[in-house]
Amino acid sequence: MNFSTILYEKKNNYCIITLNRPDKLNALNFQLFNDLNEAIKLVELDREINAVILTGTGDKAFAAGADIKELHESDDLTGVHFSQHGSKVMYRLENIGKPVIAAVNGFALGGGCELAMACHIRFASENAKFGQPEVNLGIIPGYGATQRLPRLVGRAKALDLILSGAMIDAFEAEKIGLVNKVFPRAELLPKTIEFVENMLSKGILAVRTALNCVLAADYLPLAEGLEYESRWFGKLCGTKDFKEGTLAFLEKRKPNFTGE
Repeated sequence: MNFSTILYEKKNNYCIITLNRPDKLNALNFQLFNDLNEAIKLVELDREINAVILTGTGDKAFAAGADIKELHESDDLTGVHFSQHGSKVMYRLENIGKPVIAAVNGFALGGGCELAMACHIRFASENAKFGQPEVNLGIIPGYGATQRLPRLVGRAKALDLILSGAMIDAFEAEKIGLVNKVFPRAELLPKTIEFVENMLSKGILAVRTALNCVLAADYLPLAEGLEYESRWFGKLCGTKDFKEGTLAFLEKRKPNFTGE
């Protein structure tokens, strides 16, 4: 499938989605969200794809934010749709059922930061910058920052960033827990691919189930979450991958997982 605002590259068992509006610093517009939504559909339907890497074209920006020219045309009615459209795509990405890793290569501001937060793991290049500058435009974040950022870094730090509109560098983002790890620019994508390939060498059913259980912690009370985890633990004990993984451990060899 051809897209006008993203690049979609399928590898053996994962794919790389690249935001591709370099003349606009990969700013998020209506068409990009449409393209991203279609790419998510491809991932959902392709059983061979077990993980997604999301990055941006060039080394200046992952996504510099929403397309301000497009945003400027909004009023109190159309603004709701503007927010909901992007927010629904990000929610769908977050709940795709397969690990999504952001390789943040430069600016991740406003909607760009929100898109990175909709990914499950975030790696960043040393030149990456993060922020929610919406208050500088007289609005608030519209793609989930008021909800995801407190969950990631705590309420006080989230309020600090959202209310001030301040921008932080990759190392500060790593310090507060917004970013998992920072790499030199040239190493960002290779290191991200290395992480994904290592992850996918494990039992893929276990990887997906672990992701599912961690996400469930956002809405389940602890007691229910523990019961939820136990049920899924039991289901995995009935899989061929579990038998192979434990047998390989006992036989001191590398397991041959089949995803069954």
